[in-house]
Parts: sequence; structure tokens; C-alpha cells
Amino acid sequence: MIINIKKFFWNAFQKNLMFFVFLLFFASCAKKEVLKSDVFKTNSGWGYTISYKEKIVIKQSIIPVISENKSFATQNDAIKTANLVKEKLLENLSPTVTKKDLILLKIKL
Repeated sequence: MIINIKKFFWNAFQKNLMFFVFLLFFASCAKKEVLKSDVFKTNSGWGYTISYKEKIVIKQSIIPVISENKSFATQNDAIKTANLVKEKLLENLSPTVTKKDLILLKIKL
């Protein structure tokens, strides 16, 4: 009788432990993106926002670095620049965009 109780306890313990390990593994694999980039339409083109935990931290409605107050010509240009800024933030770099960055991304100035 004691052997059966120990066996039952051990089997229940193993099943619960396996379930717990599986649950931890699944939770650790879930991708949690804390920075999110979005684009928006402006009067003269496109802009982008970078959000952290649903709060906007960067809102860029004009092309940075150039002397004119001009929005991005296409939605794709705004997306490419937003993704560059997001990558810089994720790497703990300054989110500033240089003219060289815009040329490398082939942004229409």
C-alpha cells in the first residue's frame, strides 16, 4: 500500500513538473516586442511614430536632417526610416538619422 502511494505521488509530481517546464518554455519563446513603429498620413506625405508600451516616444512628421520641412514622399520611405530608428533604439544607440542613413535607405529627398 505504501509503495502504491509513493508511486502515485511520484507520477503526479513528474506530470506536474513536465507541465510546468513546458509552460515556462512556451512563455519564454513568446516574442514580446516593446518597441512598435507605425506610419501615418500627413498633409504633404507620410510620417512615422515609435511607441514604447503603447506610448508614443518619437513622432516624426517631416524628414529629419534636411533643411526643408518636407514629409516622406511614400509610405515605404517612412517605414524604412522608422525601422532604422527602431533598430538603433534596440541596440541602445542614439536614434538620430543622418543624411548618409537616408541615402543608404534610398529615401527621396
